[in-house]
Parts: sequence; C-alpha cells; structure tokens
Amino acid sequence: MMETTKHSKISRTLDMYVRLCEGKVINKTEEAHRFGVDERSIQRDIDDIRAFLDDRSVTNTSDTRAIVYDRSRKGFVMQGSVGSAMTNSEILAVTKILLESRAFTKKELSSILNKLVEGCVPLKNMKLVSDLIANEKYHYVELHHKPVTQDMLWNLGENIKEHNLLEIKYTKADAPKESIKRIIEPVAILFSEYYFYLNAYIDVLDDNGKYVHKYDYPAIFRLDRIQDYKILGEKFQIPYANRFEEGEFRKRVQFMYAGKLMKIRLKYYGNNPEPILDRLPTARIIEQKESEAIIEAEVYGTGIVMWLLSQGSRIEVLKPDSLRQQMKQTLLEMLDRY
Repeated sequence: MMETTKHSKISRTLDMYVRLCEGKVINKTEEAHRFGVDERSIQRDIDDIRAFLDDRSVTNTSDTRAIVYDRSRKGFVMQGSVGSAMTNSEILAVTKILLESRAFTKKELSSILNKLVEGCVPLKNMKLVSDLIANEKYHYVELHHKPVTQDMLWNLGENIKEHNLLEIKYTKADAPKESIKRIIEPVAILFSEYYFYLNAYIDVLDDNGKYVHKYDYPAIFRLDRIQDYKILGEKFQIPYANRFEEGEFRKRVQFMYAGKLMKIRLKYYGNNPEPILDRLPTARIIEQKESEAIIEAEVYGTGIVMWLLSQGSRIEVLKPDSLRQQMKQTLLEMLDRY
C-alpha cells in the first residue's frame, strides 16, 4: 500500500514539474481535483519542487529557476532559466523510469539510453551515470511480444492529429492465431502496464452508408497486436464538446479494459483509505468511520475487477449490483480451483 501511495506522489510531482517547465500554470484547486487529493497535498508537492530547485541552484549557478505565485494567472508558474542539457540527477531518473517501464526491446532501450547519456550528461560524469545503470541494462528482460516500432507510434500520432479514418487488422488476446478487421477513429495513444495502447472509436456503416460509432465509448487496442493498418482516405469529425480527453479517461480506466462508464460504490475496511483514493482519481469519500469508509468513483469497463480482487478482504463492492455479482462469481470460481 505504501508503495502505491509513494508512486502516486512521485508521479504527481513529476507531472506538475514537467508542466511548470513547459510554462504551464499550476492551480492548486484544479490539481487537487485532477489527482483526487486535497490542496495541502498539492502545496507539499510544490514545496518539494521548490526545494529541489533551491538545491540545484547551489550546485549549478546557471539554474535560476524558481516557483512563484502569479496572482493575475491565479496559479504557480516557473520563472528563471537553465541550460538546455539535462543534469546528472535528471538523466539518472529518466533512465531508471525507462528501465522499469519495459516498453522497449533490449536493443531499442540500449540505443535510447546511449543517446540520452551521451547527449545530456557532462563528459566527466558520463562513466559514472553509465556505471549506475549498467547492471540493470545487463539484466533487462524484454516482454514476450513483438516490438512496437517508433515509426508506428509516430504515424499513428499523425493520423490522430489529421483525423484520418483507419482500417486495422488486429490479433485478439484470446485467439492469437486469428485476426479481425475494424474501421476505427483513432483518438489517443497511451502507455500503461508495460504496453502502448491505441484508443479509438469503432465505426460501422449505418443505413445511409455513413460511418457511425458502434459504441459510445472508445475501444482499446494494444499496439503490438495491430498487424497492419491503412488510411481509408476519409476524415472523421468529433465536436469539440465531445472530444476525447486522455487525462479524464486515465482517471476512470483500470488495466486498459474498455467498457461503459460505471459509477461504483465501495466499502473500505481500514483506517487509511488514501491508497484507494490514489488508485481511483475520481473517488470521493461519502461516509467515514474510524475503521471503514464508503467510497464512490467512476470507472470504465470491468478492468476494475482485477484491481478490486488484489485488495482482498479490505474492499467490498456495494453498487452496482451487477458488479457485486460479478465479484461474487469470480471469487466462487477462484475458490473452486483450490
């Protein structure tokens, strides 16, 4: 549980740090809502970033960056400047994240890490950084799937930007020797749990011969299972009000299992429900006692079942009844195996 909380805080702080570096404004109320935490947590994250920049300014006088509150923009912004090269600590942190992600083949990863180290780390420290990651590079284990080429990522990104309707040939998870074809409207590329995914609406022809959404929610396709794709020469349009927002989708999806949007109610047995709130960013406590809490959240699909099962007896599903029955049936099937 502590690892989950720590990981969530690190991810949240890094996310805000990157956006501050990009010139974005950090509003505490908006960030608290976005990450499902209180404003005090956001203030502590900002203080951590300030402390980090203060420490850097001592060892690197060219780094004049500071986090200040801009009243006119109603949020925190980064002022000052720094050299374009990444620091030793930054390059080490990025390489550790890449190694942990297992997103690339060993050959691809080695090439990326070499470029990062050679391009960003000062020459006198290059060997030190290389030595610090050498053991993990050597013992790096690839995932058991074909690699996703970076050209494919880029090309799909361009098709998302251009709103190109695509036809894909896709291998199903439960039938690896079979393939299906789908007409899709690609809307986003995401990375989660070791894999790259394409979010896309599946289209079918209506009675007038026009492509329409088969479902009112996007499907999720693992990129390494896309055998082939082609541009159909037709554009799709999504009204601005209905545009797909990756951030909002991520808050509500677990393990990249798509499905209808569902409001769930859970009972948490324990003194500290914070890890639940970190895992489910849309969650909110509607009732809390000394050793239990009632929590509501919005989720897409049934991937939530996998996570709920991992919580053992600490979680009970209250609503909807369909999810409660699914949990009960899954637990009975698991019990039969023992």
